[in-house]
Amino acid sequence: MAGPDRGTIVEKFRREERLMKRRMWGPIAGVVIVATMASSCASATASTNVPSDAEIRQILTERVDVQHKSVGIVAGVISAKGRRVVAYGNLDEGDTRPLNGDTVFEIGSITKVFTSLLLADMARDGQVSLDDPVTKYLPVNVNMPENNDKAITLTDLATHTSGLPRLPSNMSPKDPNNPYADYSVEQLYQFLSNYPLTRDPGSQFEYSNLGAGLLGHALARRADTDYEALVLSRICGPLGMKDTRITFTPEMKTRLAVGHDAELKPVENWDMPTLAGAGALRSTANDLLTFLAANLGVTKSPLAPAMAAQLGVRRPTGQSGEEASLGWAISTRDGKEIIWHNGGPGGSRSWMGYDAKARIGVVVLSNAETPEGVDDIGRHLLDPGSPLIEPTSEHTQVAVDTALFDAYVGDYQLTPSIRITIRRVGDSLFAKATGQGMIQIFPESDRDYFAKDVDLQITFVAGSGGRASELILHQGGRDTRAKRVE
Repeated sequence: MAGPDRGTIVEKFRREERLMKRRMWGPIAGVVIVATMASSCASATASTNVPSDAEIRQILTERVDVQHKSVGIVAGVISAKGRRVVAYGNLDEGDTRPLNGDTVFEIGSITKVFTSLLLADMARDGQVSLDDPVTKYLPVNVNMPENNDKAITLTDLATHTSGLPRLPSNMSPKDPNNPYADYSVEQLYQFLSNYPLTRDPGSQFEYSNLGAGLLGHALARRADTDYEALVLSRICGPLGMKDTRITFTPEMKTRLAVGHDAELKPVENWDMPTLAGAGALRSTANDLLTFLAANLGVTKSPLAPAMAAQLGVRRPTGQSGEEASLGWAISTRDGKEIIWHNGGPGGSRSWMGYDAKARIGVVVLSNAETPEGVDDIGRHLLDPGSPLIEPTSEHTQVAVDTALFDAYVGDYQLTPSIRITIRRVGDSLFAKATGQGMIQIFPESDRDYFAKDVDLQITFVAGSGGRASELILHQGGRDTRAKRVE
């Protein structure tokens, strides 16, 4: 697939938009999305009873055939009673082979759970310490940033509290459809050596692919190997996960679910040679159920102590009921604790989580990167009282006088800690929330704008002289006003 013209400022920000992988503006990143009931299955009351296979198939069928938000989805459930896998859809349009538990998907940021498990396991073996400064495992010529003489530790990287940004600013991919492929170790070191930290490490949560990728890189250097070899030797080998790796075997490729973009057009797989620890792994529902079985104690594993240690470290994310542990996100609602992570590389969506008390784990994998994703399905299967989202309503882009944009540019205070910045670049308008990625917004009227990759809309309210005095963020069934600030 040919990439867009990289020579304009507008396309630079569009590349940034793609790099954020449509994961921004979500629960762990700062703006809470409140889902609403959608299908008949969503009306179930909260319980520890996982929906039946027929109910799961209904959910998947609706997402694929009715909502047209994926080409194929595989859902897996593990408990003390055993495992079951329900699949619906196709590997690709026109490929009639059925999906199953051995279908291969890109799992994206779920890789971060494996990276942090490596950290916990190597710490138990005494190879590293959780409080070690990451600079200890980098070349001496790399000047890791500090703030107030406080160094970034391995735990800071694993909990997204390092103070490092989501992505390094010196990424300039030759192919925006494979944005990490040509980012080199030398570029990584150059960025780290010149980046000024603006706050103390460990003081604030900010989701960082850079931080997780750096953690995987540092651990591989400590083990004198590469990241994939480290995962295979310390995790996949002991657990018997034969289909979880970065490099496809020829046989795995025959079972690969082709990735699709938000418009269900086929896209290429991503490659992440330098920041592999942030999202490079490929896997299957069966392999991930094996991984969850070990976390739940359904099967015995030599990694059980390290898995438990992952949950022993918890740091606040700044959102009520949300914590970051070593690699996992932990959500607590009405006394129910869900341990989870999701992923969204170009072309797929993934979700993996478990309820330790109920001893139930769930995996959901989709071969499309639509905004709806599969997070709501995973949560619903663990807790039927957690609703499924409604399909994103259709919005139509219209032509407006772009001179209007000047009246909207500025900062708007959504909450005490979250500010929305509206920026104009050429004839395009962009929105950015505190700690999150920049997204382009498109007009459906002079005052009403919508995002194509995230289910959110913005209405600008005109003040004196036509200049916007506030905006209204429409997201997840909520309308939240944000006053302009100077």
